[in-house]
Amino acid sequence: MPNYTLYYWAAPFRGQFVRALLAYGGAPWIEAGDEATSALMEGALEDMPVPFMGPPVLVDHAAGVALSQMPAILLYLGDRLGLLPEDPGRRALSIKVVNDANDVIDDLTLDGGRQMWTEARWAAFVPRLRKWMGLWEELGRRHGLTPQSGFLLGGLAPGVADIVSATLWSTMSERFPAIGAILDDAAPMTANLARRVSDVPALADLAVRARRDYGDLYCGGQIEQSLRRVLGSS
Repeated sequence: MPNYTLYYWAAPFRGQFVRALLAYGGAPWIEAGDEATSALMEGALEDMPVPFMGPPVLVDHAAGVALSQMPAILLYLGDRLGLLPEDPGRRALSIKVVNDANDVIDDLTLDGGRQMWTEARWAAFVPRLRKWMGLWEELGRRHGLTPQSGFLLGGLAPGVADIVSATLWSTMSERFPAIGAILDDAAPMTANLARRVSDVPALADLAVRARRDYGDLYCGGQIEQSLRRVLGSS
C-alpha cells in the first residue's frame, strides 16, 4: 500500500507542490481523485481525516497523520523526507519560500478568481509579478546562487525551497510562455535554477505525467480562461 494518499484535483496547481516533494523524496502515493476529493470536502467535518475547507489534503498512513493547507503539508513532508535544512535560519527561510509561492499563485489567480483578468489588470500586475521574481533572485544571490549553478539557500542538493521554486516557476512558465519570458528577463538565475531542478529525473518524470494527465490545464475555471486571454495562450 502506498505510504500517502493525496486529495486534490486533477490539476497541477497547489497540489503539484505536494506531488513534487513526494516524487523527489521517493515516497509512493495515490491520488484520491476529483470525485473522492469533492465528496470529502462537502462531507461532514467529523468524517474528514483533518478538518479542512479546500484541498490539498495529505494522509500519511504509516504515521497516522492527516494535514491540509499546502504550506503545512510541505513542512511536514520536508521533515519526513529529510528535505529541510537543520540550521534554524535556513529552515525558516525554506518555509518563507513555501509561503511566498503560495502567495504568488494566489496573486496569479486573483485570490482564487474573485475577479477575472482584463488587459488593464494584467498590465498593472506585471510590475508586482516582476517583484515577486526579484525576491527569489535576491534571496538566491545572497546565498551563493549563480547563473549556472548553486541552490536557493546554498545547500549541496535540492531541498524544499528549490523543489518548490522549480515547481512554481516551471509549471507556470510551461503553461504560460509569456510568464516564462518575464522570468528569464527579471530573474535569470531563478529561471536557470527552476530548469536545473526540474530536470532531476523524478521531477522530470512528474512533469511528463502532469502533461499526460492534465494537458495544458493550470488552475482551471474562468480565472484560467481569463488569464489565457490576456496572455494570448488560449
